[in-house]
Amino acid sequence: MPRQLSWIARRAMLVIALLLGLSPLAPAQATPTVVAQPAQVEHRGAEVVAVRQVADRLTDLTVRSQALGGRTVNVRLLTPDGWDPADRSQHWPTFWLLHGCCGDYTSWSGTDIATIPSLRKVLVVMPEAGWNGWYSDWWNYGAGGDPAWETFHTVELAHLLEHGWGASSNRVVAGLSMGGQGALLYAARHPGMFRAAAAYSGSAHPLLNDESVNRIMGFFAGQGNDPLRVSGDPVAQRSIWAAHDPYYLAQRLKSLPVYLSCGDGTAGPFDPPGKTDALEADFNRQNHALAAELQRVGAKHLTTNFYGPGTHAWAYWQRELHASLPMLLQALHVSQR
Repeated sequence: MPRQLSWIARRAMLVIALLLGLSPLAPAQATPTVVAQPAQVEHRGAEVVAVRQVADRLTDLTVRSQALGGRTVNVRLLTPDGWDPADRSQHWPTFWLLHGCCGDYTSWSGTDIATIPSLRKVLVVMPEAGWNGWYSDWWNYGAGGDPAWETFHTVELAHLLEHGWGASSNRVVAGLSMGGQGALLYAARHPGMFRAAAAYSGSAHPLLNDESVNRIMGFFAGQGNDPLRVSGDPVAQRSIWAAHDPYYLAQRLKSLPVYLSCGDGTAGPFDPPGKTDALEADFNRQNHALAAELQRVGAKHLTTNFYGPGTHAWAYWQRELHASLPMLLQALHVSQR
């Protein structure tokens, strides 16, 4: 094992400088000025212990999670017009919006989502997923346990939001980069939970080749983490890796509306001349592979926007959010007007 960890560490060091661009942090948000008393709501393995009103229509929940070993993490809600958590009869169409690696639950607040008129009709859920949590229950050498991000999101948080915070079971999911992988995984691994999924520059096929494997292992090693804790060794625990690789879950996605978008890693309209991005180029190949596999298995509602020049940057993800909203809102039966 020491030799294997050293092998991974050497490769992680080679790519980590490039990898830190996976999900640049969104601009810092203002410090919340209003603090509410903790909500008393029904929970299953998680409970809300604090509520902060950050801005108009923007509320942060602090949630204590059993799946995360009793730790507290934050979930940001962008609330619809007329939303009232005291009214237990409310159940709004719900849009889960997932952040990427090196980001957090505030990341999407740096975009224009609060000004999009159609999002005033849905409850937008932006959960914390860890700096490099990868939207999975970590293997931890077979022991499982903390962190179990997938269980926290799909079991604990989903239940919590439906019993006291106005969410409904009418859901769609989207995400960028690591969150794009998470959106595809959650839609595939939890049939019926989401009506559509969108991935912007997503890690769509991490087992594509050695470059892709080494890249994601570099992320797994971020913040001094043992990279084998997440999914194990890509050879010895290949079945675990495949179970968290959207390419190998294409059969489970083929009946859902799916939106895939990515640049090719060359300088695009939002980049300085001559810029290149090996990370985006890798994810571009991964997304093309997933799209081809979805078509091979007979995907009924696949939309792709492989827009050529473009890097791994927020300007593209904001644009792609807008481009995918018609598909996502149609799946929720929400008018865009």
